[in-house]
Amino acid sequence: MTANPTHTNQLPDADVVLIGAGIMSATLSSMLTLLDPDLRILVLEKATDSAGESSEAWNNAGTGHSGYCELNYMPDPADGSKPRHIAEQFHLTRQWWAHLVRQGVLDPTDFIHTTPHMNLVFGRDDVAYLRRRVDTLRADPLFAEMEHTEDPDTIAQWAPLTMEGRVDDGEPIAAARHLGGTDVDFGALTRALLTVGSTEVLTGHGVTGIEREANGWSITGSSSMGPFSVRAGTVFVGAGGFALRLLQKAKVPEIRGYAVLPVGAAFYRCAAPSVVARHEGKVYGQADVGAPPMSVPHLDRRVVDGEEHLMFGPYATFSTKLLKHGRLSDFFTTVRPDNLHVIAATGLQNLDLVSFLVRELAASPTRKFAQLQRFFPRARRNEWTLLPAGQRAQLVKPDPNKIGVLQQGTELIVSADGSIAGLIGASPGASTAVPIMFDLLERAFPAQWHGGWKSQIAEAVPDLDRTDWTTEDVARSHTDTDAALGLSPFSSE
Repeated sequence: MTANPTHTNQLPDADVVLIGAGIMSATLSSMLTLLDPDLRILVLEKATDSAGESSEAWNNAGTGHSGYCELNYMPDPADGSKPRHIAEQFHLTRQWWAHLVRQGVLDPTDFIHTTPHMNLVFGRDDVAYLRRRVDTLRADPLFAEMEHTEDPDTIAQWAPLTMEGRVDDGEPIAAARHLGGTDVDFGALTRALLTVGSTEVLTGHGVTGIEREANGWSITGSSSMGPFSVRAGTVFVGAGGFALRLLQKAKVPEIRGYAVLPVGAAFYRCAAPSVVARHEGKVYGQADVGAPPMSVPHLDRRVVDGEEHLMFGPYATFSTKLLKHGRLSDFFTTVRPDNLHVIAATGLQNLDLVSFLVRELAASPTRKFAQLQRFFPRARRNEWTLLPAGQRAQLVKPDPNKIGVLQQGTELIVSADGSIAGLIGASPGASTAVPIMFDLLERAFPAQWHGGWKSQIAEAVPDLDRTDWTTEDVARSHTDTDAALGLSPFSSE
């Protein structure tokens, strides 16, 4: 029987509706269903499967961001505050995952593996920068295990492919390494988290409208069976690049002036066993001047669906889509009178970014591959395939001093009454999903958070409120977490 397209299917009321079946919604649902099993939690996903956009394994770099080697997080080598903050966030994330593993609801072998994180830089200025950066970070117990070398032979031991065939032209070279890094399949993790508890996931259900009602929200949309609607007391919009558009539709005042700029990427991928077996780790370099915050070049070993590959990139691409499987009109639907001047000002204030994107888009295949050969001199074209990655929505926020600011990272937007929230922005969102959702729980459910939820979370995440760390604290905490997640010992000793 064919569905009547004029009939709206009224879904049973939900306590919480999560829009988008990516890592953010999956993380929140895993928390809510364990904190209060009686809640009716509904996830609505436009695609035919969960984790199909930025959370899908080949749409991101799979880095468990700990601030170890992401140079863009620390432009001033004397200021390690942001890497420390990110390291603390990812540590809380790992503790939550470890808790779910101990509860028997996650299998860590499906989504996380130990992978050293490295830096490799060239030239006198970048070598000096890296030396200062490592000196700064090693003074912090969270980074005490970092290693540094300017010896080519040591670099060759750490990452053989990066040095084989390299011409010794006298150019200074340096590397840093932390053995406690990880590679994460966020797609597999997302799908696993969505099975925790009694969360209901409806794929093929695209949300087109969100309207406030007396006791919550009415969410409307379309599916293969026709229009649908559902009422909810609380709504979270975790729809990636499309989150801004949905928050605008809901007329959330807190979103006024915010904007997003679409940024795409592509990666080279290699599956040749003889190559993959000889590289271990994620090797990060220094980004070109003007590059978007997430465009630091890196050569990574990835484990996806149990198979090992190498990946190099990213290469910037351009599209006005806000989702990989979106429409070219996506960006334009987010432009409003309250953010148009913010977008224009941000473009004028970031002409180096515009110049970078133009150069990247004009780059020939030979030039693109030469960037890979800077990290892997003996790379052969026939062993690498250029693949499109996920589409990102770079956050632009209003600022009274500069009108608009292109911001690294993500931002959680929560309405004044806490009944609707959304996450906008890009990397390193996936790695920091857990602390972001802790923030959301406190702001959207303040009575429950202070009435018992926080104490429950603290049992699962012992370092929830920790701000001061000693070397002993770090070793103990990482040892406990790594043991649960089946990772290699944290210490380099």
